[in-house]
Amino acid sequence: MRDPSQPPLVTILDDEPEIRRLLTETLEDAGYRTQSFSRARDFEAALKRVTPDVCLVDLSLPDTDGLALVHRLALEQGASVIIISGRAQVQDRVTGLELGADDYITKPFDPAEVVARIRVRLRDTSRGAQAPSGDRASFSGWTAHFDRYMLEDDTGEETAFSHAEGEVLRLFLESPKRLISRTQMMERLGGGAGDSFDRAMDVRISRLRTKLREDPKNPRLIKTIYGAGYIFLGDVHWS
Repeated sequence: MRDPSQPPLVTILDDEPEIRRLLTETLEDAGYRTQSFSRARDFEAALKRVTPDVCLVDLSLPDTDGLALVHRLALEQGASVIIISGRAQVQDRVTGLELGADDYITKPFDPAEVVARIRVRLRDTSRGAQAPSGDRASFSGWTAHFDRYMLEDDTGEETAFSHAEGEVLRLFLESPKRLISRTQMMERLGGGAGDSFDRAMDVRISRLRTKLREDPKNPRLIKTIYGAGYIFLGDVHWS
């Protein structure tokens, strides 16, 4: 957990020196600590020593597949992951979000927008950390461990979930038996309105249902209310 006396740490992974310089100067002027890397191997080695609050990751990297790296970060790292990429197609954005990124910014970008997106991610993370509900929730034979991104069934078998999936699951578990609209999800989780956000939410919810062994045709926990949103029907106990 980050020392609250220290500014948030943002790591930057991009093979373009000018992009790294621009982001470093902008973020440090905004009060953040930064570390920047041109290669994925150095970036991943640093993650063994420190835990950043936000990771900015380019997709076009010289030594690894950027999307595969994003997926590993989403499953293994507690930080929020924001993709910064020259790939502007909707499908690229959707794929990045589906693989676990929390946000997607296309190049060229306004540095002020990057700062604003980071503030949204940190605000949402802080809101979740300060919630009285805690880091473990039990419901319908399952236990969600948000401190280590694991779902545990009543036999003790565990299944990992990503940071992005965890945000959706926590939203449901903090508001059981209440309708959660798409607008509320967008306000809480960040991201712009549109097909790419809706598709990303659909994918995350589908993956959560699979991990909760739900019948996709008749889910018993995460119910879709067509034209309105979703309702989580289980009884939830936090600790």
